[in-house]
Amino acid sequence: MNERPPRPQRAEPREIVELKELKTTQPELASAVDMQVALVDMQRRVQSRVPLPWFQADPEWLRAQQAAGRPLVRFTDIPLDWTDFRLTFRQTADILRRFDALDSAEHQQIVALARDGNALQPLVERWYAATSGVDGADPRQRAPEGAPPNLDQVLVLAMRPFLARCAEVLMQRAELATWQHGHCPCCGWEPEFAVIVPTGERRLICGRCFAQWGFGAFTCPFCANDDRALITSFATRDGRYRVYACDVCRRYLKAYDARHASRPVMVSVDAIATLPLDAAAMQRGYVG
Repeated sequence: MNERPPRPQRAEPREIVELKELKTTQPELASAVDMQVALVDMQRRVQSRVPLPWFQADPEWLRAQQAAGRPLVRFTDIPLDWTDFRLTFRQTADILRRFDALDSAEHQQIVALARDGNALQPLVERWYAATSGVDGADPRQRAPEGAPPNLDQVLVLAMRPFLARCAEVLMQRAELATWQHGHCPCCGWEPEFAVIVPTGERRLICGRCFAQWGFGAFTCPFCANDDRALITSFATRDGRYRVYACDVCRRYLKAYDARHASRPVMVSVDAIATLPLDAAAMQRGYVG
């Protein structure tokens, strides 16, 4: 009787391959890489189950949002399955705890929120309303008063698979090509990273949904300072990564230079590869 041949192993996603290679070339980043691998693996599994959202918005409302510089994803637009979200929220907290990014007491507080379904949903709705700016609220607000200090980070990571689906759909809309604000046109969050594309344009990348949008190369997305003399820029020796630091608000943003690169930007990889740049920027008195 012939034995059935074993199934070939599924190829690992490019991000995971790149992260593992980074761990080999920069062993001092091993713990950060391992945590990122765990987060990326979990988020990819969740995102594969999230349906693409269907946006039906009044054209006049869309124009008003654009004119006011307000993003387009309302909370009701997000394809959230609460069972899936509670699991993602808890697993995110577990991963951060495993790598000491959360202390034990804070981890227990956050996991307790996941167990209490009646508490989590209104908390997430309020947090998104406060941080998106869709309804005109100040998006610089963060987690509710009295919340665990790192709840904000857990919520960002847990919401990413769901909001990334929204960005996939919305970033195909032609009208977003004219967006010129420092915050995300989809969910209103700040940029976490940037990429310099082959044409030389700088594109910002949202830290919550990974949407990309064009923005002035030497304009600060955090305070809109566009005086090039007040923007400090420095790069790695190989020119692959660059930092843009604002001498007005003292914020900085890292960027991947794709003009001569062998691969596209991968925020989950490049954010870890550039941790030494974070240290260099902070030594100069800038904050992320």
